[in-house]
Amino acid sequence: MNDRKVTRVDVAREAGTSVAVVSYVINNGPRPVAEATKQKVLAAIQKTGYRPNGIAKALASGSTQTYGLVIPDISNPFLASIAHALQREAFKHGHVLLLGDAGDSRLREKELINNLLLRQVEGLIYTSVDRHPYIELIQSSGTPCVMLDRVESGEGLSTIQVNEKLAAYKITHHLIQHGYKNIGIICGPKEMLNTQDRLAGWLNALEGSSLTVNPKWILNGEYTRDWGYQAIHKMSKDGLPDAIFATNELQAFGCLKALAELNLRVPEDIALVCFNGTVQSEYTVPSLTTVRQPVDKIAEKAIQILQNWSQKKALYEVEFELQIGHSCGCKAR
Repeated sequence: MNDRKVTRVDVAREAGTSVAVVSYVINNGPRPVAEATKQKVLAAIQKTGYRPNGIAKALASGSTQTYGLVIPDISNPFLASIAHALQREAFKHGHVLLLGDAGDSRLREKELINNLLLRQVEGLIYTSVDRHPYIELIQSSGTPCVMLDRVESGEGLSTIQVNEKLAAYKITHHLIQHGYKNIGIICGPKEMLNTQDRLAGWLNALEGSSLTVNPKWILNGEYTRDWGYQAIHKMSKDGLPDAIFATNELQAFGCLKALAELNLRVPEDIALVCFNGTVQSEYTVPSLTTVRQPVDKIAEKAIQILQNWSQKKALYEVEFELQIGHSCGCKAR
């Protein structure tokens, strides 16, 4: 078997043309090529199995046709759905999306950003591990960047986000409308801005309805199944509330397992709602009532910003929706 790499010389020999003509066809210029000759070159490329050198082409054109995506943890179903939508949208515009999974490590996140910048990606789409992103590093490179979460004000970024405080208020108020008066919350890490927003929305809903805020029913941990599971068992030692707001979908999955072990039915014995639900929330038993973010619209907007990049920074707020399942009691009662 001959493993020699096929070159443009081989294509030119097969097509009976010059190497320059082959280059004009591959690069669509700079000189025009007669249609008949062009077809001969294309046929020769197919026959020989020639593949253009993407790196050389990028250097010549000044375009790598790649975007970078940096996210905290690809195992999170919500982040995976975002990555999938972004990949699909980037491909529609002729770009490849390079995924950087930080594994919830700030050190790894920084290394990923540096690596993607060295690969000369044409833009970054970025969700930081702890909502304190490496902005100066990105801005010093001159690379366009779109953030997919809230960051500290004054950063001067193009940002796409939902109003998480309002969304948390709405889903908590939904529980209150059911008649639940004792409502607990399972949060993410205290230092994260989205944790603070979701907790503030929950508090606003309770205080707005003159309901008691019980500190024992506020538990901070990780955005994981395991923490949702542990939080229920911790909370059960002092008596569980009537309803629980889990601030992400993975936590809610852990809650369901723990509640089942305690022989508690959802929603008959205790109601459960969550934040950042995906299609997976529709297939739990019971199905989860959750805040859904419009991942397709977010992806479309993010790629649109990078495609039409300007130095003008802006905040784009997208609408969330409440996906009503059985877990809040809507359909079960």
